[in-house]
Amino acid sequence: MKIDFEHLQAAHCENGVTTNLLRSVGVNKITEPLSFGIGSGIFFIYLPFLKINNGPAVAFRTMPGLIFKRTCKSLGIPVVRKKFSSKEQAEIFLEECLEAGHAVGCQVGVYYLTYFPKEYRFHFNAHNLIVYGREDDNYLVSDPIMENVTTLSRYELERVRFAKGALAPRGQLYYPKENTVVTDEQISAAIKHGIKKSVNDMLRIPFPIAGIKGIAGTGKKIKKWRDQLGPQKAGLYLAQLVRMQEEIGTGGGGFRYIYGAFLQEAHAYHPIDELLEISKIFTHSGDLWRNAAVQAAGIYKGRIGSQHDFNVMGDQLIEIAAVEKKAFQALSQIKWR
Repeated sequence: MKIDFEHLQAAHCENGVTTNLLRSVGVNKITEPLSFGIGSGIFFIYLPFLKINNGPAVAFRTMPGLIFKRTCKSLGIPVVRKKFSSKEQAEIFLEECLEAGHAVGCQVGVYYLTYFPKEYRFHFNAHNLIVYGREDDNYLVSDPIMENVTTLSRYELERVRFAKGALAPRGQLYYPKENTVVTDEQISAAIKHGIKKSVNDMLRIPFPIAGIKGIAGTGKKIKKWRDQLGPQKAGLYLAQLVRMQEEIGTGGGGFRYIYGAFLQEAHAYHPIDELLEISKIFTHSGDLWRNAAVQAAGIYKGRIGSQHDFNVMGDQLIEIAAVEKKAFQALSQIKWR
């Protein structure tokens, strides 16, 4: 039982799953940057009350599942999405999907993914992959961040689909319901809608944990961590920040680089030169995030660690907030044609 499926590697899991699933139903013009931008994937949120690996949850993108959901909705593509309380029912439904010829996206936990190198396995439950068939007792898996397709046994797949903890996937799977024709006009409208949604998310959420305010607010908090938490725990919190940015993100400011690429591709559908200029600002932001990761790594590895070093780290995030505010304000002022 194997679906005719083409595996394409991507920089980020949900972008790649979205792009590959859409290609499986004939929507071939949606690239990884387009799926990320149309799905309003760019974001920032700091959640001190939600702990992952004993550190605060930090995300550089929107909640898991929303990129796929928003992209399909904007393009008028019907989807199926299900969660399960029963492992048996989850497996039965997966088998029915494969028998019907549907490759399916699955939300899974990273810790028990046997094909991941051990140093990349930790308790994080918002990874995404595609199951596109089964041979004997092994499911055929397309994980977009891997170069080649792989397999998971029934037990291994069940284990990652029902991982415990924060953001527990509960066997969640999803897929486009049917083959769909998507026009350039639909893509054009979806690009505009995605940009407006991201502008709203990054500039207009009033709480100091999300969007631009969240980035600046986290920078201010970092300056206080050494005194409030002690050098060791503060270092662990910074390690969490880097882990969420580098390992679950796309390397450095990877999401910012992808968003810059999205604006460049958007220019083909909306020939507005400001999109190309703003794209450069996001590339600069990606560079700044990468520099911040280096500073944080120096602290948690013990190479540096004075209050001055924490101040530098905090100021880097405050600078990033100012750069991204400039970019999103420029996007908010675009005169769409």
